[in-house]
Amino acid sequence: MISANNVTLRVGKKALFEDVNIKFTEGNCYGLIGANGAGKSTFLKILSGELEPTNGDVAITSGQRLSFLKQDHFQYDEFSVLDTVIMGNQRLYDIMKEKDAIYAKEDFTDADGIRASELEAEFAEMDGWNAESDAASLLNGLGISTDEHMSAMKSLPGSLKVKILLAQALFGNPDILLLDEPTNHLDLDAIAWLEEFLINFENTVIVVSHDRYFLNKVCTHTADIDYGKIQLYAGNYDFWYESSQLLIKQMKEANKKKEEKIKELQEFISRFSANASKSKQATSRKRALEKIQLEEIKPSSRKYPYIDFRPEREIGNEVLAVDGISKTVDGVKVLDHVSFVMGHNDKIAFVGSNELAKTTLFQILAGEMEPDEGTYKWGVTTSQSYFPKDNTEIFSNDLSITEWLTQFSEIKDATYVRGFLGRMLFAGEDGVKKMKVLSGGEKVRVLLSRMMIEGSNVLIFDEPTDHLDMEAITALNNGMIKFPGTILFSCRDHQVVQTTANRIIEFMPDGTIVDKVTTYDEYLESDAMARKRQVYSMSESDAADN
Repeated sequence: MISANNVTLRVGKKALFEDVNIKFTEGNCYGLIGANGAGKSTFLKILSGELEPTNGDVAITSGQRLSFLKQDHFQYDEFSVLDTVIMGNQRLYDIMKEKDAIYAKEDFTDADGIRASELEAEFAEMDGWNAESDAASLLNGLGISTDEHMSAMKSLPGSLKVKILLAQALFGNPDILLLDEPTNHLDLDAIAWLEEFLINFENTVIVVSHDRYFLNKVCTHTADIDYGKIQLYAGNYDFWYESSQLLIKQMKEANKKKEEKIKELQEFISRFSANASKSKQATSRKRALEKIQLEEIKPSSRKYPYIDFRPEREIGNEVLAVDGISKTVDGVKVLDHVSFVMGHNDKIAFVGSNELAKTTLFQILAGEMEPDEGTYKWGVTTSQSYFPKDNTEIFSNDLSITEWLTQFSEIKDATYVRGFLGRMLFAGEDGVKKMKVLSGGEKVRVLLSRMMIEGSNVLIFDEPTDHLDMEAITALNNGMIKFPGTILFSCRDHQVVQTTANRIIEFMPDGTIVDKVTTYDEYLESDAMARKRQVYSMSESDAADN
């Protein structure tokens, strides 16, 4: 068990947390939610001991081991992948290295023998003989091939390092597991694997995530941070939302009844306070009036942007024809004769672990890259807006966000343009912010503003939910569902894919595709059934051979 006792954290004069008391118990998974800036990551750091509170303390059951997902991708550059994962249990790793050093000695002494024996006993007690196989199993589950397990961390791309650090946090069955945005940069297959891992995990988990489907799948409880307080609810994210809305409704109804009673008492007092025969009753009602206290209903600190993509022109029947497109990037063929035709009702989600294939196809369709082979043709009625995964170049300029966005608007009036920024929570003077100083979330909201102001009838999104908070993801999800045009998109948010797409195209590792008109959940179910049939067929074949 881990608990926060009267925890207060002040940053300058502002109290980020005030007298927080909460217990997280064994066998439960807690989703820690709240608006951007509410202090979710900060609270995890307090629980982990990385950050000292101004007042109060954190208590952990004696002898329990805590594991915290680290975000420093360069900390382990000098270590192998397998060693990095095993370092998730630092004591076990230290024992392994000390044993190796003793056994490597040429002048092995009696004292070395005694020490080695002590280490071997502790090593066995910690199930050390299975450490490497357990670490390998975690890595494989997250999609990191066995060939990479002995590679140096510094030789790997950031996307793989994210998975390795997650495997490190999960390693060794920690008693308390703290996860800060564990699904960031994971593909949908890896997220599904992590969901199953956490569902079957028997100890305490506290997780921060903006992925609603993920929270609904894994969480038994929800801890909501708002106005420096943490309110605990039994149930997942959807249950929290329904409960919190019901609570507000009940408080409003209770206040309404109290207000009616207050009005009734005030009218009686006003009418009869000067009447001698009624003066005792009036005095009694004054006392009753003083006792009535209205519930304080604070509006949530959460802010929802307004995302509404309105095409200026209705789309025709001919939208997009892709014919035999191939592309090799850095010597690897990421697209291999890809062909498909897009209809005017299609909202296509591109899925699969081959992230480069998706990005490469979108760049080709957006006109930013030429294919090695094949062609594509947009319909004459179409206009396209593209949301790129890598926006570094876009924001490398000295323009303000209003100046930059005006370039894409037919109406060059600054007030009109700022209206789109206002919808995306850029208020007042935010419009003069320079493009190059924006945060990750602000950059995404600026790009979505551009897509709204362009009024295109075809939208191309390459991982648009990265860096967005849950409120912005919800708004984007609703905007994509309502959009009357066509969409091509990749997204790590299961709920966005499930509720938006009516067609799934999966990129296979060799650059080919599987194309099905279906929802994402139906696609996953059919894929799982196909794999079961394949395993059954193989076992039948093995039995026949024997």
